[in-house]
Amino acid sequence: MDRIELKYGCNPDQGNAGIYREGGLPLEVLNGRPGYINLLDALNGWQLASMLKGCTGLSAAASFKHVSPAGAAVAVPLDEAERRMYFASGDPSPLATAYIRARGADRMSSFGDFIALSDICDVSTASVIAKEVSDGIIAPGYEPEALAILKRKRKGAYTILSIDPEYRGGERDSRTVFGIEFTQDPERYAPSMADLGNPVTKLKDIPKDAALDMMVALASLRFTQSNSVCYAYRGQTIGVGAGQQSRLHCTRLAGGKADLWHMRRSERVLSLPFRPGLTRNEKDNIIEQYLSDDPEIDVVSDWKGFFTRMPERMEREEKKAILASIHGVSLASDAFFPFADNIIRASRSGVSYIAQPGGSMRDDLVIEAADRAGIVMFMTGRRLFTH
Repeated sequence: MDRIELKYGCNPDQGNAGIYREGGLPLEVLNGRPGYINLLDALNGWQLASMLKGCTGLSAAASFKHVSPAGAAVAVPLDEAERRMYFASGDPSPLATAYIRARGADRMSSFGDFIALSDICDVSTASVIAKEVSDGIIAPGYEPEALAILKRKRKGAYTILSIDPEYRGGERDSRTVFGIEFTQDPERYAPSMADLGNPVTKLKDIPKDAALDMMVALASLRFTQSNSVCYAYRGQTIGVGAGQQSRLHCTRLAGGKADLWHMRRSERVLSLPFRPGLTRNEKDNIIEQYLSDDPEIDVVSDWKGFFTRMPERMEREEKKAILASIHGVSLASDAFFPFADNIIRASRSGVSYIAQPGGSMRDDLVIEAADRAGIVMFMTGRRLFTH
């Protein structure tokens, strides 16, 4: 039996924390000392990144926080707006591009993430990670110079894990809750084009780029705490709604994040006159405030010192105009939509393609709502709850 002692459990007062597996563990700690939640994020993030690579053939990355992806992506090349909104420079490798996208999906939520990479970490990717606030990384290996770069993070305490890419998990999943042992067969689902083989709406076609986005959304749901809904666009998640008791709240939460992602691409935001010397995280925070509709934000006092000149606020009508121009977004849900209100909300965030299991008593009403909104809907017949 192989065991790794952890820094602590879910909370610092929970000692005697560790991971073990009879026959040996498939991972190695190369640097730092991980905690319990770090390992939950690492193992789930690795499965997601590996799955995305397997179903798309592209390098993939995941940015995990509290056992759900803050972002996940494959290596679709960055356009100019994305380079600016993600603070990208130079000529990033495909793997670095995947992580830049995963991190940029929701930079506020990704702060202090655990990173998972589908491929051996190269210098390009390590150089990107060196500039971000992160708790650790898991990958199937590291180029020597990339490992040296990462070992310098957090004053040498950055958690670096390597995992055997051939490891496929056990024959049974088990956990102990309140002293009681739970067991089940492991979930072996991986998304494929077969999931898009049952269109139920009047419109039935999905272009290749949107189908790729749907693979990203479906794979991400597989490792997102339920209830969950995921919006995806240009090879990455742009809005993940995780762990909500109401599916409509999932759709709203993820849709709000997707809306912010689209507005961050606007020239008004990309051209904000930030004062030189601000960190990426300071810029992220102020952009979040800038795009907020919160009336409590005092522009003069809250923004003082961040800009070389005070920018005009983006008014609600301008935001509506931006969002009205958006279309082609893919959305996946881990369980059926019980009411048409989810479809109406999703359509307001540019959703053109939906994949969901189906099986609601009101499927007909949901399909009618999708038809009215001009959405192509697929019913996969497979629920993807994760707890």
